[in-house]
Amino acid sequence: MAQSDTTVVGAKNLGSSGVLYSDRRDFYIRPNIVKELWTDVTPFTTVVANQSTISGMADPTFKMFEHRNPWVKQKFQIDTAIANGSMPAENVETSNITISAPEGLEAGANLIGLELEIFDSADASKFKCVVTSYPSANTIKVKLLEALGSHAFVATDYAMVIGSAFGEGTTSPTAWSNDLSVVYNQCQIFKTPVEVTGTLLEASLRGESKELARLRDMKSQEHKIQKERAFLFGSNLAGITGAWSSSENLGDVDGNTLRTTMGIIPALNKHGNSSGEYQNVFASSAVDTYSEFVDAMEKVFQYVPTSGMKRAFVGAGALGYWSKQGGNAGSFSGDSGWTVNLGDMKRDSLGFNYRVLETPHGMLQLIPTPVLRGPYNKHMLIVSDENLFHAQYRRPQFQASIQANDYDGVKDQYMSDEGIGISLIESHALMVTP
Repeated sequence: MAQSDTTVVGAKNLGSSGVLYSDRRDFYIRPNIVKELWTDVTPFTTVVANQSTISGMADPTFKMFEHRNPWVKQKFQIDTAIANGSMPAENVETSNITISAPEGLEAGANLIGLELEIFDSADASKFKCVVTSYPSANTIKVKLLEALGSHAFVATDYAMVIGSAFGEGTTSPTAWSNDLSVVYNQCQIFKTPVEVTGTLLEASLRGESKELARLRDMKSQEHKIQKERAFLFGSNLAGITGAWSSSENLGDVDGNTLRTTMGIIPALNKHGNSSGEYQNVFASSAVDTYSEFVDAMEKVFQYVPTSGMKRAFVGAGALGYWSKQGGNAGSFSGDSGWTVNLGDMKRDSLGFNYRVLETPHGMLQLIPTPVLRGPYNKHMLIVSDENLFHAQYRRPQFQASIQANDYDGVKDQYMSDEGIGISLIESHALMVTP
């Protein structure tokens, strides 16, 4: 009798080799259940889409109007020095004073009648005066509203507008106004294909019984996360300001127009401010002490949202940094005697987790964001919901069975033509934690 792969009678066989091991043993404890590593992959897109989605757009390149109220800060620079001994007597106009860099104002006859407070370069108040005439371009004359004392103009001083004061029986002063500004962005075409052969389509499998269904689900999440990355990290040649033209678009290898949306992080790096009173981009060195953290939060919350809270999308490193600031020796909170108040993890109604960080100037909803990893691990993106929206030129589509008629298989595709709208860039902020 021919020798075969049999078991010796009476001996124990634990099935460690042969057909018994490779084909007959069932290693699958739950053969129809598959665990996924990431379940909530796109919180940024979810929040923006639920906050505001604009669809049915007339063109994939879109413009948005925005306006900054000029009355928030009205000031200009003093460029002429008048020594104390050269200042005129009370109720007498000064000589010509050259001014520059008007902010929230237009340098012209409309300056007549404005009441000013003069500050030195260290922001110390010096005296107050009123503009009485505008003799020529970028030139004013004033009268002091205080006794002469030691008052003097220095070329590094600046003037802040307090109000206006006009004589009795005078006519209406010269008016001025400003215009709206325009920002841009565009939608880009996302495509994610799914494909199986006809044989695999009909096969009955363990793990997931139908491979096409599994791949459709996986590619749906891939499509979503690629949009999430594009809305956060994407770029284009023009940015979101300036005069947009067709030359700003790329072309693919066949010469077809290739549009890309400008993500919010590159937009902040390109158009934001990394210093000064309007700073909204903070390097890690800008928040490594408690004092710097308080100053940074003052700038972040200078434009108070209607909800009183701002959302902050954080990488794991940034969330870990705030979690460590609990009075530990060596941390800026521990060294200052201050403790970060970081709330417990909660679940938002939109399906993502968050924690609340209390700052001296407002509340931050910290949302762990999976795509903020690697080089973005310590990034914290703080957004103003009112100035961010999801743009859809074409609604997302699942295009089934797009294969050729003679192809033995199935090919599907997820397709969308979407982008993100960003306005008033100073209302958003980007912070890198140490």
